[in-house]
Amino acid sequence: MTKSRDPIDVGELAAVLPRVGALMGLDLGTRTIGVAVSDPGRRIATPLTVIRRRKYTADAETLLALITDHAIAALVLGLPINMDGSEGPRSQATRAFARNLAALTDLPIALWDERLSTAAVTRTLLEADMSRRRRGDVVDKMAAAYILQGALDRLNAGQ
Repeated sequence: MTKSRDPIDVGELAAVLPRVGALMGLDLGTRTIGVAVSDPGRRIATPLTVIRRRKYTADAETLLALITDHAIAALVLGLPINMDGSEGPRSQATRAFARNLAALTDLPIALWDERLSTAAVTRTLLEADMSRRRRGDVVDKMAAAYILQGALDRLNAGQ
C-alpha cells in the first residue's frame, strides 16, 4: 500500500504516464460508480460497467479488480464542480474518495471537471429515444466515458 496522496490535474497526468497503457474513467455518484476504459493508445473511451455502491471497502475492491483486469495505467475521476466554479460537498466527497483510493494503489489519480457530463449524456440518450429504464441502466457508465474522453482529448492535444 502507498501512503495517501492528493489527486493531480489531468495536465499533470501526461508527465507521469507510460507511453502506452489504458486509462480508467470514473463517474462517482452517491448510489453508483460509472466506469469507462480507454484503449492502450489512449484515443477512445468506452463505457464498461456500473458499480452499485455499498461500502467503500467493497467498492474499492471491485475497482482494484477492474484495474488489474484491464491493465490500467492511471485513473481519471470526474470532479463535480458547480457552474460558478466553486466546489461543494460532492466535490469534497470525490476528493476524499480519490485520496482513499490512492492509499490502495500506486497508479496516478487525476481529476477532470465533469460539469454537465451527465446532462450531456442524458440529452444524447433522449435524442436516441432511449426509454427511461434503459437510460438509467447506462447513463452512469456513459457519463464515465464522457469524462474520460474529455481527459483523453486534453492529453492528446498536448502531444
